[in-house]
Amino acid sequence: MSPKSHIAFSTAAAIFLSLPSTAAVIASWSITTAFPTGTGNVPTGQNYSVGAADAGDQTGNSELRSFHLLAAATYTSPAGNGSAYGFSSNNWSIGDYYEARVSTSNYANITVSWDQARSSTGPSSFELVYSTDGGATFASVANYTVLQSGGGGSPGTWSATTYNALYSNSQAVAGAGGASQLLIRFRSLVTAAATGSNRIDNVIISGDLVPAPGAIALLGLAGLASRRRR
Repeated sequence: MSPKSHIAFSTAAAIFLSLPSTAAVIASWSITTAFPTGTGNVPTGQNYSVGAADAGDQTGNSELRSFHLLAAATYTSPAGNGSAYGFSSNNWSIGDYYEARVSTSNYANITVSWDQARSSTGPSSFELVYSTDGGATFASVANYTVLQSGGGGSPGTWSATTYNALYSNSQAVAGAGGASQLLIRFRSLVTAAATGSNRIDNVIISGDLVPAPGAIALLGLAGLASRRRR
């Protein structure tokens, strides 16, 4: 490679590698479908899934679900925080959780945001944790308090038509990028009354889309082609 072509290639590479990554919504759940209702149809059991994200880059390879220790847990879809439905459940024990699953293989600087509320007797103390090894180990991100929706002293009742920012949370999740499978759990730290419910909505996992290794390889081929032309 001639000195000029070497300089041109090095300059192009430097510019490419210094380009800012692109912020993107990896997966977003606003709970667009009502859960089954009616006698004998309301979902119960230890697990319930609302399925793949309804928006974002991964509307296929993703999932939002819940786990409860007690099989008596019941799952309903009352009003969300400014959206038609929320993901609600009762019979909470310590360690029960909502869980979002995505791949962050081509993303960095992961952030999760969500809306969460509880009934007057629902669990109020939660921990945000994550795993990048399929759930074998989890790391803690933050503890947080869930506000009551409705009732005396609450900041307002969740409405399908009116969004209330007081119920919204956002956390950066250090070390969560580049994972073939990222699990985000919103885990209860307390046990609540059997009828006490907790509700989650507008779960969004986002990150910076980073260049794939193949893109850098293509840059190398471009440099090689430039050298051959010379």
